[in-house]
Amino acid sequence: MTAEPTITVGVLTAPAVEFEGEFDVAGSGEALRGPARASVFGGAVVVECGGDRSVFDSGLLLRPSGGERASFVIRGVVIGIRFHWERKEDQRFTGALRLVVNGGDLVAINIVPLEQYLASVISSEMSAASSLDLLKAHAITSRSWLLAQIQRSGELREGGGKRRRTVSRQGDRLVRWYDREEHELYDVCADDHCQRYQGVTKSFTGAVRQAVEQTRGQVVMHEGRICDARFSKSCGGITEPFGNVWEPVEVPYLVNVADIPRTDPLPDYLAGPDASTEGLADRWIRSSPPAFCNTADTRILSQVLLKYDQETTDFYRWKVEYTQDYLSALVREKSGIDFGAIRDLVPVERGPSGRLTLLRIVGEKRTLTIGKELEIRRTLSPSHLYSSAFVVDSYDITGTVPGRFVLTGAGWGHGVGLCQIGAAVMGDRGYSPEAILSHYFPGTSISTLY
Repeated sequence: MTAEPTITVGVLTAPAVEFEGEFDVAGSGEALRGPARASVFGGAVVVECGGDRSVFDSGLLLRPSGGERASFVIRGVVIGIRFHWERKEDQRFTGALRLVVNGGDLVAINIVPLEQYLASVISSEMSAASSLDLLKAHAITSRSWLLAQIQRSGELREGGGKRRRTVSRQGDRLVRWYDREEHELYDVCADDHCQRYQGVTKSFTGAVRQAVEQTRGQVVMHEGRICDARFSKSCGGITEPFGNVWEPVEVPYLVNVADIPRTDPLPDYLAGPDASTEGLADRWIRSSPPAFCNTADTRILSQVLLKYDQETTDFYRWKVEYTQDYLSALVREKSGIDFGAIRDLVPVERGPSGRLTLLRIVGEKRTLTIGKELEIRRTLSPSHLYSSAFVVDSYDITGTVPGRFVLTGAGWGHGVGLCQIGAAVMGDRGYSPEAILSHYFPGTSISTLY
């Protein structure tokens, strides 16, 4: 790769898309001016604008007529999909807009140069007021992750394969892991499932532009390949290996790392950054050991946590309490299985960060072991549990049925790769972008592709 690529971002999938701008319709010589509404009818895209109605058989490509700096608005973009902060926003974008029919829905896709996309990601994933070193580290991480996904998709197409959701069902065990298998119409989506991208809606500061420009084309590399540089909000003190969350393979640079300075000792009960046994996990999660991401400094947290993120105030260590009636109804709704009253939630297998990879749900009517971490988080929460690193206490037991469950947990997100809050603390303490990246992606180096 010797030149900056243009990428496609899935912004919104809905029965109808409302947008506003001044466009030229590619290939038709037509123009659209002002507010417009596009919907699907008979497999075609129907666009209503200014009292006129146009039909496009197989989707359409709209280019802003004002040049590269021209922008347009998409109304009602859903952010935080299936998370507790899910909401709609009107968002502004540059680049081109493609509308594609996908079943009964319409998909709005933004076509944009990679570095321009990246400036938005940095401002959407965290505050544009973050330290320059943090912004640089995250720019390199986000660029690496994106290019690794595009590279992998190309290899799969050439090999005749494709990503797909993987499910393993064996007796009373259901193990499911998720990656980017849904995205066949575009390179990445615009939400937390991939990387937050909100166009030019969020303010771009001079530091954001500087971070992107000064790291232009730079990626994290390992043995000649672009790294699949994952990240999450808070690892909880130890990062989690890749294979415990997604495909069961070892990735040399996505391993368990203690989120502390290399010269600092771990708690005396840990021989290494590994709390995978039940006794160690219980002690680790119920305590609050020192870590880069163990901070209550609102000045630093505001660099990583946007306003809706800050609706969650406890992330390094947290608690959730469920009544029996609520939990049994929740599990039935989320899993589609009637377990009856929940008797127990039994840890079966954990990763080094303490995150559960297998959990046995014991009910009066049914017992089932589920995994991996995202399946556990989705089953035990109306949206997503903060993480799967938790221990369970049950109370008010009548016979074999508890009346109340308390989950005490650690971290926010899958915990693989760069810990955003930990990286913010490192940047604030004067660590360079290179030091931050080598901490979270051991054995890697930085290269410039273009």
